[in-house]
Amino acid sequence: MASYHAAAARRRRATGPAPSLTGPASDVHPVLRRTTAPPAALDLLAQARAGLDESAVLETPNERYATAHLAALRTAAAVLAARGRPEPSTRRRAKIRSAWEVLPEIAPELAEWSALFAAGARRRARAEAGIQGAASRRDADDLIRDVAMFLRLVERMLVLQPVLPQPRQDTDRPEPDDHDRGRDMPDAG
Repeated sequence: MASYHAAAARRRRATGPAPSLTGPASDVHPVLRRTTAPPAALDLLAQARAGLDESAVLETPNERYATAHLAALRTAAAVLAARGRPEPSTRRRAKIRSAWEVLPEIAPELAEWSALFAAGARRRARAEAGIQGAASRRDADDLIRDVAMFLRLVERMLVLQPVLPQPRQDTDRPEPDDHDRGRDMPDAG
C-alpha cells in the first residue's frame, strides 16, 4: 500500500499541474478556506471535539458510549446554531423536539446521521443511568468511530467551504517594451 502511494506521489511530481485552456497552468482543485461560522457553532464544535477525545480514554463502556453520544449531540447542535431558524411563535407552546428530529429539517443531507444517533439515545440514557451492560465495549467503539466521522463532516460543512483558486497572473514574463512591440507590427512606411 505504501509503495502505491509513493508511486502516485512521484507521478504527480513528474507531470505537474494540468495545462489550462484559458491561461497559464494552475491547480484547478478547490482550496478549502475558512469562512465565518457563528461563534456559538464553533464553540459547540470545540466542545464536541473535546468530548470525543475524552470518550476515547474513558474506561467503562457505559461512560465511553454516553460521552461519545453527547459529542454527537453537540455536533448536531452546532449545525442547528449555524443554520437553524427560530420557529414562528404561536399562542400555545409547541411540542419540544429533540435535535435529532429537527436536524433533518435544517440539514437534510444529515438525515441518516440523525436517524443513527436518534436510535442510540435510549442506550445513552441507560448508560448515563448506570445500568449494567447498557453499552458494550464494541457499542462504545463503534459509536466513537461514527461520531468522529460525523464531527469531521460537520466541521467541513460549517467551517471549511471550498473556494476555487483564482487564475494566477503570469509574473515571470517581462512586459514587452516598445521595441519588442514594433517587431510584431507591420511597417507603416
